[in-house]
Amino acid sequence: MTLAPRGRYFPNRLGRIMLFAFEEIMGKNGLNAILNLADLSSLIDNYPPDDEKRAFSFETISSLQSSLEQGYGPHGGHGLAFRAGRVFFSDGLRTYGPELGLNDAAFRFQPPDLKLMSVLHTLTDFFNLHTDQVVLLKESEHKIFWQVEQCPWCWGRQGFEPLCQFAVGMLQEALYWVSGGKFYNVVEETCIAQGDPACLIVIDRVPLT
Repeated sequence: MTLAPRGRYFPNRLGRIMLFAFEEIMGKNGLNAILNLADLSSLIDNYPPDDEKRAFSFETISSLQSSLEQGYGPHGGHGLAFRAGRVFFSDGLRTYGPELGLNDAAFRFQPPDLKLMSVLHTLTDFFNLHTDQVVLLKESEHKIFWQVEQCPWCWGRQGFEPLCQFAVGMLQEALYWVSGGKFYNVVEETCIAQGDPACLIVIDRVPLT
């Protein structure tokens, strides 16, 4: 595995929310086993503080994702990351929703398509402001493109398939929430771990259900 340059971070609060999301999906013992496998035993019973200091490194996030695949196999690890990403959005919404205006009446009563784009723009701005990710949001008539040029999920990794299932799960839960329970097709089509210039997650504008 080729390690990427060091020095990019999430705030402690987001790292804390992430670890609690994995704990909810896997149970405390399951997460502790993965933290040990990832050489992150210092985080056991010692989650980051609830503050905005950028100290939860991309290396930590990537090691956690990689160890899920080691511990549960690629398919099982990807599934757990996807599920944890969904919980991560829900828990993050409770923490940051008022700050982001996602609980305001002006947001809730927007037309459905505008509301969908509004939540994606809000998330894009949030990650660009609060983390060292570089996220771009683009759209066409039928698709929406979430592009990450500095991606914590596959940071320093190499693979033969996309590795950012956590981000896919987060976005799918965001769309499920904003649409009142509809499912959208969300697929990662390119990944930096595969040698692509960016991680590109493609979202269909029309829901599956």
